[in-house]
Amino acid sequence: MSKHIEIDPAFVEKTILEISAFGAVGETGISRTVYSPEWVGATDYYADACAAAGLEVHRDAVGNVWGRLKGSTDEKSVASGSHIDSQTPGGRYDGTLGALAALIALKALKAQFGTPRRTIEAVAFCEEESSRFPNANYWGSRAVTGRISPEDPERVIAFSGETIAQAMRDVGLDPARIPEARRDDIGSFIELHIEQGPILEQAGLPVAIVDAITGIRHYRGEISGVQNHAGAFPMDIRHDPLAGFAEIASGLINTAHRIGRPAVTTIGRVVVEPNFPGIIPAKVGFTIDARHPDPQARRRLYAMHEGLMSEVAARRGLEIDWEVMLDHEPSPSDPAIVSTLQRVAAEQGVPFMTMASGAGHDSQQMAAIADVAMIFVRSKDGRSHTPDEFSSIEDIVAGVRVLAAGLHALAY
Repeated sequence: MSKHIEIDPAFVEKTILEISAFGAVGETGISRTVYSPEWVGATDYYADACAAAGLEVHRDAVGNVWGRLKGSTDEKSVASGSHIDSQTPGGRYDGTLGALAALIALKALKAQFGTPRRTIEAVAFCEEESSRFPNANYWGSRAVTGRISPEDPERVIAFSGETIAQAMRDVGLDPARIPEARRDDIGSFIELHIEQGPILEQAGLPVAIVDAITGIRHYRGEISGVQNHAGAFPMDIRHDPLAGFAEIASGLINTAHRIGRPAVTTIGRVVVEPNFPGIIPAKVGFTIDARHPDPQARRRLYAMHEGLMSEVAARRGLEIDWEVMLDHEPSPSDPAIVSTLQRVAAEQGVPFMTMASGAGHDSQQMAAIADVAMIFVRSKDGRSHTPDEFSSIEDIVAGVRVLAAGLHALAY
């Protein structure tokens, strides 16, 4: 039975507001891209806060900031944290809250329980959002798992044209030293994050234990037909790609809807050519984003989608091509950590549910080297990647208490 863990709400609020000054946009927005001056300020703040909490501070070769509470044994460490960069603009909570929660949890554990058996670490990953470099792709956690290739620093290019290698040099980091960021001594990793969806709010609960991160597949498709006059060509002999696309779009979305939660399918981009009122189009380009956290259900969802596309195109005399642009496997959480978090949440008196994450997270990368799980905190209106993000201090404190109790169970 874990002791009641005290987390000071005033300290939580003060820390969130102080770090939000770095990259502030308007009242509640944040624009803090990796290796920017705003990012430098936030990482300095985080390092200083770790030191003030009595942790050993270390910055690695890509600029991840680590705060360490050293344990009495040489067992693999227990780490927690998230990313410190933001969307442009995003809000105060996505990523940053997880980095702060780890620091606040470690401060409380050190004060209440002293030296742990296993070393515990808080981390602010340098980059996760791809908001400055579209192909940075979890730069911070990929460095830790040794998944950045030697060519990447020159190949990862910003929206504004510079390489990530140059951006690193501009803040005093050496891209040649990236391999030094790799870790093989972390045994467990727990990431706290805002939910980014409405499920907790609909359930009236402050916290969720995350048992899987969804699998994601992106398709880019194109349907080709025959361009003709909109008035003079009879309906029964047309090869209209937009008519085929309309049926496909409706069918794919309804398929996910019928399968039910947590399956989701989105068609986010459509390009019609030539896109004029009096012309039957020649072709329609489109994207599909389809996600499911269960490996078998995911394969079934994709097979249904592909079968429907082929059937509609054949029946309507259209040509269809698609390619898979992105295919991330689902990342199940470690069952032992999930059950530990469920147990300590109950012991701390924090109401919770168990759910899958529909978004990708650093935890997916960390799963290559450690057992992982996540904790979600309720998001107002499910808003995320916007200055309108909001989680109440009460809910955040509930989440940090579950995190701290989980770290206590694993490390003490």
